[in-house]
Order: sequence, then C-alpha cells, then structure tokens
Amino acid sequence: MTRFATMLLLLCATSAAHAQQATEIGSWRLACVQDRMTDASACVLRLKDWVEPPAPPNPGLALEIVDRGGRLVPAITARDLTIEGAARGLLALTGTAQLRFPPNRLFAMPCGLEGRSLVCAPAPADAERAEKELLAADRALARIVGPTGQSSTTEPVELKLSGTKDAIARMVREAPPGSASASPAAPLGLDWQDVLGRMMRSLGN
Repeated sequence: MTRFATMLLLLCATSAAHAQQATEIGSWRLACVQDRMTDASACVLRLKDWVEPPAPPNPGLALEIVDRGGRLVPAITARDLTIEGAARGLLALTGTAQLRFPPNRLFAMPCGLEGRSLVCAPAPADAERAEKELLAADRALARIVGPTGQSSTTEPVELKLSGTKDAIARMVREAPPGSASASPAAPLGLDWQDVLGRMMRSLGN
C-alpha cells in the first residue's frame, strides 16, 4: 500500500472516530464532527426525506441548512461526488434548483461545487428571505432545472418540515454561524471544476 493510500485510510478512520452519532430533531437529522485540536465542530443539518433518493452511482439530492455569510439558509446538495456519479456534478455547471415555501413565491438557487459536493443555495439577494421563510414553513416544494430550462420532474417534490427552529438552534450551539467550522471541510479529491469543464467541452458545450 502506498503512503498516500495509507494516509487516506488514517484520515477516514480518524474522522469516523470523532463523528458524533446523528441526532434526529423533528423532520431533520443533525450530524457533527469535532476537531480534537481546536474543539470546534462542523455540522450537517439535513432533512430526513430526500429531494431525490440515491440511485447509484449518483448520490441523493438532499435539503440541507447551510451557513452563507452568517445566515442559515436552505440548500439542495449532493455530497461526496465520484467520477461514476459525475452527472450530479454537471448540475454545478448547468443547473439550478427551485425551492418554494408555500404560500410564498419560489426562488432559484444556482448550483456550484464545494470540494466534492454539489451545493445549490440561494443567491445573496434571496438569502434573507429564504432564512426567514424556512423558519416559518411546514413544507417545502423542490425541483431541479437542467441546462435547457427543463425540470427533471413535471411536479415538484413536496417535503414536510417540522422541528426546524429546534434543529437550527441545536446546530448553532454546536457550530455557530460565521465560524470557520460551520461547514464541514471539503474532502480530499480531484479538481472537479477542471474535470467537469473538460467533460462539457467533450460534449461540445
């Protein structure tokens, strides 16, 4: 086994050892990892129901709450992309997510890459509205729109929300917004912007 492979195995083992067991709060699941050197925590707060369930090799699309400049806003994510599941990554270059908290109007969430994860989050102009509407909502409607403007499904996915305020309060205690530890560190991996850019060019786009 090479030294690099050994280091990766050690990193994975260390991360697993210090990961806290996921806590369920209403319709949400909170999982945090603590850095033993700094005692800082990084958390993922994810809805238990999928926007789109995993279909190997593609990871599932999930509704998460993420930190954007100190605001805790909804986002649609696909974590730990692989080359085999690169179709999800292509959304980062070509796709948009739509999210709505009825009866409020929808807002579009541009998609991008963060490490090996796809993250579709509100634009800065919509962040404040998204944060406020999320706290008061008992359901959400979500849909993915592809590069041609066509949605992946005719009808949006309806997601039931409960315990949102309590779940966010718990995450804030574990990893305060605006801190460097509020989002999990990007995993080691390929330069996905470069890989996906080459894939798009090979398709003639």
